[in-house]
Amino acid sequence: MTELIRYLIRFLLGDHVPEEVAARVGYTSDGVLFPQYKVVIIPSGFFDGGKFGRADSMPALPLQQVEDVPLLFGQPTVDREGETLLVRADLLAGAFFLLSRYEETVRREVRDVHGRFPGRESLPFRAGFMHRPLVDEYGRLLRRWLRQTGVPVQEPPQRIRHLNLTHDVDAPFACRTWRNVVRGLAEGKNLRTLLHLKFGALENDPFYTFPWLLREDGQARTAFGEAHCDIYLFFKSGKSGEKADRPYCDLHGKEIRQLYSLLRDHRAEVGLHTSYRAGKNPALVTVEKERLQRAFSRKICVNRHHFLATREPEDMTALEQAGITDDFTMGYADVAGFRLGTSRPVRRIDAVNRRLSALTLHPLTIMDVTLSDSGYMGLSFEEALAHAVRLTDAVRQCNGELTLLWHNTSVVEGEGYHRTLYAALLKQMILDLHT
Repeated sequence: MTELIRYLIRFLLGDHVPEEVAARVGYTSDGVLFPQYKVVIIPSGFFDGGKFGRADSMPALPLQQVEDVPLLFGQPTVDREGETLLVRADLLAGAFFLLSRYEETVRREVRDVHGRFPGRESLPFRAGFMHRPLVDEYGRLLRRWLRQTGVPVQEPPQRIRHLNLTHDVDAPFACRTWRNVVRGLAEGKNLRTLLHLKFGALENDPFYTFPWLLREDGQARTAFGEAHCDIYLFFKSGKSGEKADRPYCDLHGKEIRQLYSLLRDHRAEVGLHTSYRAGKNPALVTVEKERLQRAFSRKICVNRHHFLATREPEDMTALEQAGITDDFTMGYADVAGFRLGTSRPVRRIDAVNRRLSALTLHPLTIMDVTLSDSGYMGLSFEEALAHAVRLTDAVRQCNGELTLLWHNTSVVEGEGYHRTLYAALLKQMILDLHT
């Protein structure tokens, strides 16, 4: 636990804060040790053996507030004892709860039809702070309390520290196989049109929106700077009987090779899009990763689960064992916001064993269909843009990392609002860089 507690303190304070400053924060109820620190957080008992891991360890609603910030554990009081501030608001327990997905571990009976923990069932949604990166706000409180004791702690700049523009390649092409033609005929489409799509230039395929997406991404990367913006495309390589994993695509086919060449031209990274089936059987992750590596002749280290369907927190262990270093799955499908309570990359925390792992989790801030799907948020264009801007502003205020997920199939010209929304959101962020 000592390593984990020190990590949580360091994470709250931020990597811009020197280690000697972090060492001035303690987590103890032992009064003898209080004078060693400038700020002491008094444990609330959350980590004690009696209740930890049980349903009655969950925070009680409505939540209390400490300096206008929702408090999950402890009491909203701050007292001074000599040179030390004694804080009974247990920020470390709250950070652990959110960062480790503790709730998903305790409430295993709560899953949707895809085996996912629904965002609307989560404490952040029920308590009304899904749109706030609460852990980052806890860090702001802790830095403020240190300054009150005379420790000079700087606030990080209010800007988006890093931008991840990501695209899941669920269906790269609309009609490039005979199976596509047969399906189109069954749907009443014109045979001549279908044959034109199958044998015509790839650029005429309505799903092949990658040139447009990558141009938009490239403009954002130019504005943010090469070091502060990455572009990822996540490819499926699973071969399963699951309907959710269709359509399958030939990773060695000429169309995929053309797409792969386009990615290289735009300096986009390739990631594994772990299949729906592998979400149910994590042992398949290694097989799928190796298949993708062989197809593209490159090492694959990043992942996102198809349908965002990482079902149990422990399933992430399979990613580590497969050699995945970074995962971009951590957003709720049904609600856009901060699933991990933070806008910053964080090491995965095993909630059961209370240990840190080597896998880095990158919070997914906004997925296109989350905003528009009638079974999810069902927002109009104006509502979706307002909500997206609200979330990007929250990331900016916390000097966080913003991760967007837009599918190539969502930005087909003339269908829905996501093409316009994506362009508008990127344009707004670029404008904000100069204000």
